[in-house]
Amino acid sequence: MGGAIVNKKYIVRLSKRERARLEDMVARGRTAAYRIRHANILLKADAAGPGWTDERIADAFGCHVNTARNVRQRLVEQGLEAALEQKKRETPPRERVLDGRKEARLIALRCSEPPEGRGRWTLRLLADQLVELEVVEAISHETVRQALKKTR
Repeated sequence: MGGAIVNKKYIVRLSKRERARLEDMVARGRTAAYRIRHANILLKADAAGPGWTDERIADAFGCHVNTARNVRQRLVEQGLEAALEQKKRETPPRERVLDGRKEARLIALRCSEPPEGRGRWTLRLLADQLVELEVVEAISHETVRQALKKTR
């Protein structure tokens, strides 16, 4: 069944204790779905067990081949706990619109008098004013709301 194990760079070799822990985790099903999937991947990739290929694992568990490979790699390089977790992002998906200095400008603006004819600052007014003052190129009222919520 395994056949392709020889070509794998990161070969999974689970101890009896690790195998028992993973089997228990899968049987109980009382943890995050991704952790159960990762446990299943490791159990099927085990050289002393079924020794499935990444392609077969991906088909069986509805994941990408890269997921199976990455879980194996994390087990070999970082250990069981790292293999069961999701990979942590190195960078956020988007750059922050407001850094500390820009956030301080927003707070100072919020504490200032509202524009003529207005009783108070609205989130949209604050967003528009930040763009007008060239603090930021563009900003949504929701980003303004989240920044102000942090300061309360």
